[in-house]
Amino acid sequence: MDLLPELIIQLPPKPQPKDAPIPQPHQGRILTVLSIDGGGIRGLIPGTILRYLEEQLQKLDGADARIADYFDVIAGTSNGGLITAMLTAPGKDNRPLFAARDINKFYYDHGPNIFPQRSWWHQKLFSKILNATMGPKYDGKALHEQIKKVLPQEIKVADTLSNIVVPTFDVKKMQPVIFSTFEAKKEVQKNASLSDVCIGTSAAPTYFPPISFTTKDVHGKPHEFHLVDGGVVANNPTMAAMSMLNKEMLRLRQELVIKGNDKVKDTIKEGDETMTAMLELSKEALLENEGKKHAESM
Repeated sequence: MDLLPELIIQLPPKPQPKDAPIPQPHQGRILTVLSIDGGGIRGLIPGTILRYLEEQLQKLDGADARIADYFDVIAGTSNGGLITAMLTAPGKDNRPLFAARDINKFYYDHGPNIFPQRSWWHQKLFSKILNATMGPKYDGKALHEQIKKVLPQEIKVADTLSNIVVPTFDVKKMQPVIFSTFEAKKEVQKNASLSDVCIGTSAAPTYFPPISFTTKDVHGKPHEFHLVDGGVVANNPTMAAMSMLNKEMLRLRQELVIKGNDKVKDTIKEGDETMTAMLELSKEALLENEGKKHAESM
């Protein structure tokens, strides 16, 4: 049985009073997902769209409204991962560090150095040859420096103001590694620095070297990561986001069966409206499934 409801973006139907609280993203019992593809300097395109969307939301809900207030999950690959981080990284006031209008300024100022353009023939025909004979075209210093300037090292994946999903690829293990707020809150080794994850998902093979860093799990065991551009496996991160939501709702459903509603509810941080909504949807899925079993047994 599909555990996810239909995923759509739902904007408030009419203007709200200026002093009204910003609506929670799950309002209307719908889980909202924003997916931002990779595309190098073409990040100007989603940057422009998101700036316009945020401006319209501010007309409805006030100048403090931010994109992160309206989405339960924001997923991004490559430059989309950087945009995701900029939209959800917390500032000192525990509000988003950047507004959507800041994205394009960053790209105009630093995009050409961080996201060199890659033509299709170069990628398809010569990428392996270049890797083998020349190594990365750039040393990655500009990429590292600029991302670390906008995203302080102390901000972790679990700190984001909305749940994020950022695909990367580990070149040493030769497998995808997906960083998410959901997992970072439960698995310490996945709670990496947000800037390191962004550098990883932005490090296009043949252009930049992998970023390598180490985290530790709850037992102090080190976990190494050697990451490159998530576009290698998931340039469109929609399915990664859907899969992560399904996984999280399945976990909640299993815990409901084992522990019961009250104990599971106690594990959800107060004010985490997205997880509360997911818990309610998981309960509904269980009840619906039980109803079907009962009907089939009659």
